[in-house]
Amino acid sequence: MSTQQAILVEDEAALRLATAQTLELEGFAVRACASAEEALDLLRADYPGVVVTDVRLPGLSGLELLAQVKALDAELPVIVVTGHGDVAMAVDAMRSGAYDFIEKPFSSERLADAVRRAQERRRLVLENRELRAARVLHPDTPDLVGQSPAIEHLKTVVRNVAPTGVDILVNGQTGTGKEVVARLIHAASGRKGNFVAINCGALPESVFESEIFGHEAGAFTGAQKRRIGKLEYANGGTVFLDEIESMPLNLQVKLLRVLQERRLERLGANEAVQLDCRVIAASKADLLQLASEGRFREDLVYRLNVVTIDLPRLRERREDIPLLLAHFVKDAALRYQRPLPAWTAQQMASWQAADWPGNVRELRNFAERLVLGLGPTLAAASVAPAVAPAVAPSAASSPDAGASLPQQVDAFERDLVLRALAAADHNVALAADNLSIPRKTLYDKMKKYQIGTGRR
Repeated sequence: MSTQQAILVEDEAALRLATAQTLELEGFAVRACASAEEALDLLRADYPGVVVTDVRLPGLSGLELLAQVKALDAELPVIVVTGHGDVAMAVDAMRSGAYDFIEKPFSSERLADAVRRAQERRRLVLENRELRAARVLHPDTPDLVGQSPAIEHLKTVVRNVAPTGVDILVNGQTGTGKEVVARLIHAASGRKGNFVAINCGALPESVFESEIFGHEAGAFTGAQKRRIGKLEYANGGTVFLDEIESMPLNLQVKLLRVLQERRLERLGANEAVQLDCRVIAASKADLLQLASEGRFREDLVYRLNVVTIDLPRLRERREDIPLLLAHFVKDAALRYQRPLPAWTAQQMASWQAADWPGNVRELRNFAERLVLGLGPTLAAASVAPAVAPAVAPSAASSPDAGASLPQQVDAFERDLVLRALAAADHNVALAADNLSIPRKTLYDKMKKYQIGTGRR
């Protein structure tokens, strides 16, 4: 069955058939209903699709259906179809939580666009619920903050590969969140064992084998008792090998054998130990390039990268910077018991334009300096002009110095609306989503500030 699903409620048989056909041509599996009561029998809290309903129906109305759907699942998108000129009814629907409304008569393109957007929203909601449910057992696991296409794709990959148990290679520059992804995969995998993180670059070669594989008593001078290695300690769970490119070549051979046979021998032991652990390796280097230079085993590369996840750099998902900064600032303010800092739209734009060579880690450090009232360090020089907390609005976006507080607030809000519309290519529905306000509210603000849609 199609992963795109819709429940259509329309009492007029001819219109119901035409609308269902339109959605089916868009790839939706449609359940067409003549009444709200019939639709309610099909709905459940985890329904993965969209509801499209006429307002005027025999029995329960579309608005009453909307109320019951919202009681069942507040995040299930409902698109309400109203008669031409029923503006008041459309406003009531949006206030009651409708995702969107469409006026009759409507074009197939208008319907398809609304339902596609609603389906995408539903998909993201359900994926995030699954990840949150998995993290109930792992409350310390960080989240993937962001709504960019790159991050939403990454969340989908995590959800799809986590339950499989397959070994994974995570590629990414310093600070892109390789361990965050590894912990999320472990949390969503359902594995009951430990998550064990090993920084291969921080272990001296002299103790590497003992730390990873363990040893028996008397295996070497000073080995007074048996030691369980990190791989064995992760039995039933996940082992995360960070900076795998730093692993000594002689131990890469032993790791390859462990991955192939799922058994290991402790140093000084004669018997193998059965192993059930997933291996997630991470590298900031091109392992195949290292292999071509003789600095990494090519067969180990191919054994590790059954699934490869490439993490985007922060400058490749600049649209996530406001969300990430707000997240880090809130966390730092709680830890340091400091007030939340403020910034202007112009300053945020300058931060979004910065290179951030340290990626998300650099942004987190920058957020902590903002909370502490400190300026940028040399490591964040690319972030200029950075500011201390509670700065004044920039001259470019400030009203006249003598303007009243309401006038200054209106000027700032108008600037935010203009920026959101420009970022969404003047797609009002998308801009409203990005601002986290109802579409009706955004239209009201556009009317208030005399802002056109910008589309011809």
